[in-house]
Amino acid sequence: MEIGNELGEYCGKLLAGLGADVIRVEPPEGEETRNYGPFLDDEPGRERSLYFWHYNFGKRGITLDLDMPDDQSRFLQLARTADVVIDSRPRGWLDARGIGGEALRSANPRLIYSRISPFGDTGPWADYEASDLVHLALGGVMNNCGYDPDSSGFYETPPIAPQMWQSYHIAGEMAAMAILAALNYRSRSGEGQSLSTSVHTAVAQATERDIPSWIYLAQDHMRMTCRHSSPIRSAPILAPTKDGRFMFPYRSYAHSGDGLKKTIDVLAGYGMEEDLLDPKYSDPAYTANKHVEQHVADVVGRFVQRFMFDRDVWRDFQAVGLTWAPVRLPHENVADEHWQTRETFLEVERPELGRSFTDVGARWMCPEVPWRTGPRSPLLGEHNDAILGALDASTKALPATPAPPQPENASTGESEKPFALDGLRFIDLGWLVASSGAGRFLSAFGMEVAKIEHSTRWDGMRHPLVIVGEDGREKRDAATGPLPDNRTRSPNRSGLFMDINAGKRSIGLNLKDPRGKAILAELIAIGDVVGEGFSPGTMERMGFGYERLKEINPKIVYVQQSGMGQIGTYGEMRSYGPVAQAFSGISEMSGLPQPFPPAGIGYSYLDWFAAYNQANAILAALYRRNETGKGCWIDASQVEVGIYLNGTTILDYSANGRAWERYGNRSPYKPAAPSGAFRAAGTDRWVAISCFTEDQWRAFVEVLGSPAWASEGRFATLESRLHNQASLEALVNSVTGKLAPYDLMEKLQRAGVPAGVCQTAADRCDTDPQLKASPGWMVELPQSEIGSWRTKGFPVELDTTPVRTGGVPRRHGPNYAEDNEFIYGEWLGYSTTKIEELREAGVI
Repeated sequence: MEIGNELGEYCGKLLAGLGADVIRVEPPEGEETRNYGPFLDDEPGRERSLYFWHYNFGKRGITLDLDMPDDQSRFLQLARTADVVIDSRPRGWLDARGIGGEALRSANPRLIYSRISPFGDTGPWADYEASDLVHLALGGVMNNCGYDPDSSGFYETPPIAPQMWQSYHIAGEMAAMAILAALNYRSRSGEGQSLSTSVHTAVAQATERDIPSWIYLAQDHMRMTCRHSSPIRSAPILAPTKDGRFMFPYRSYAHSGDGLKKTIDVLAGYGMEEDLLDPKYSDPAYTANKHVEQHVADVVGRFVQRFMFDRDVWRDFQAVGLTWAPVRLPHENVADEHWQTRETFLEVERPELGRSFTDVGARWMCPEVPWRTGPRSPLLGEHNDAILGALDASTKALPATPAPPQPENASTGESEKPFALDGLRFIDLGWLVASSGAGRFLSAFGMEVAKIEHSTRWDGMRHPLVIVGEDGREKRDAATGPLPDNRTRSPNRSGLFMDINAGKRSIGLNLKDPRGKAILAELIAIGDVVGEGFSPGTMERMGFGYERLKEINPKIVYVQQSGMGQIGTYGEMRSYGPVAQAFSGISEMSGLPQPFPPAGIGYSYLDWFAAYNQANAILAALYRRNETGKGCWIDASQVEVGIYLNGTTILDYSANGRAWERYGNRSPYKPAAPSGAFRAAGTDRWVAISCFTEDQWRAFVEVLGSPAWASEGRFATLESRLHNQASLEALVNSVTGKLAPYDLMEKLQRAGVPAGVCQTAADRCDTDPQLKASPGWMVELPQSEIGSWRTKGFPVELDTTPVRTGGVPRRHGPNYAEDNEFIYGEWLGYSTTKIEELREAGVI
């Protein structure tokens, strides 16, 4: 059962896609989100909202007037037979009607009751007003996204919010993850539980390098156009085509070594290599110079500008293993043979209109368990007769299976609440973030994660930026300014690696050695999950394709996480987060309207969403295994996840023939004016403000001191303000630029206006009072080589099973091969002598 607005609709959509029978409970007049655009033929109407169609696909719908006792009773009766209730109504709304979480769980002890709220139900901001824009500001996403500053470091343009409800996508993903973990626990205990998701905490934890940069080195990040935010300025990466579109030549891997040679070879094939065949470009010492990197980028840029976008020159670079991509509009993926093969899109029949419409369908492929392909979103009250008509007044609560007595925790030796995933084992062959990040979340639910790597092929995150020096914590605690990055030969000092891999165990295992492969087979035999991020086909070539995995362990859950997915025509293409973002349409969906280029997202957004995706795939597959005894193979694609996050763009193109156009920080689909990030006093300080109603507009004007321009006729109504947004924004900036950011935010919030500072990592880590009050925001964990450091927690609280970043080991990311003795000794029963022999032979 799902009740509420946009805060919970993505979560419900995701569960419906996984096969849940989601019953959407609306008031008699319909949920407010039926009034969100875009609309079919641009004609508003409660059955014409493409937003509602998209985010409620696969659900059934009923109407209840929950101010009436009879309908309150019906809601409670429905909850008695429900598995999950998603509640995103305001704090206390259901409680005031006698049908809050406690009442529902009393009626059905097996129920998973999941609250999703803007800021959590406790803390100083619990009753603050919010919007997608405000959440992306306060959560730090906006401060990572935008356009380059000028040469002095001054930003002429504001931070940019990635468009299409991304804050609710992030929070919905994490809420679904917690629900799936709770369902897995219920499978063995019979117990339900209550969950609470804070959108603010979820978004604040969703950025990438800025938090480790601040925690370990006191470094601030700067925004840069369509590339990672960073403490230092990097070279531009977007390359315009002849017709004003953009190519994404991922130069981070192409300005030196083999990448540079391959780049020159492709350019030479077109006769456009310029001077790059000069022998000096074969000298690593020469190509390491910054001016050389820039020169190569300039040559590549001139090459791209000679071609139209549709020439697809990126394919020639991908063919030699270089991570190039077109910066596509979302709808340009629909006709692509690869995504058609993967059934990424589907035709949704709407019989009441006599038409079908194209929308996003699956976000991974699983031959044994296809993604849901219907029904279309419900008409208002469409299933009242089928669902409410079947209610029996004598419906009793389903009896809860008695929870087994909880002895001392087998993993920790302590008497405490059990983990949701206690006793399960994950054989983690992932690396970097997209295929490795899932283990961070699964370990927090109690799964034992064995990270497999070898010194002949390090995880690439062990040696990048954010390297902690020998006296790192002492120096950081005393820092009054940014500390320099350190350089080290140790693989155990990267703060970024530790953040991604908190709670895991690490073993060394050489999979090029036949003995190493034999050991991997032993681990798979006693494992529950295998996850990997190799190029498609690699596991098959190693002798560990899915058929072989099933022979070793018939109940294994196997999740492949690659850029494009194994099934389809793009299987051999290479991808990293920014490449996937360009390909999927996500990069194009962030930025100011043309003639500005896309701003993109200032970190590997799809690396982390791929990690969420893999975690949810694993949890869903484990729940299915609990019910059926069967494992499965899931072929997950990083780009496909990005396509799933495109929101209504595909449906709008199908229904209205309208290609995506960027709208900056404005709010065209849930109309608001002003809606934007406005300059405040201080260096690069901005406040996001959304005025949806006339009451909010009047309160906003009063907080600004009732400037004369606010009473002009062109700003008299929301409609007129929407038509005059550019002039309104300039006038607002002229006032807010003199006001302290947090003072302005707090005054607006006290007046009932959604507002939030565009927070930096320092703001979130050190001063945000709501995050400080959130038990899931940060935890302090020991690390065996670099000492104790803070790291991000988990944004959902579960009242029966703990979620503890650091997992069973209760520690930060592991040293390389730190757990050889534990895994090989305790899991596989190897003797100390055998372990030492394998180490000396280079096998482990």
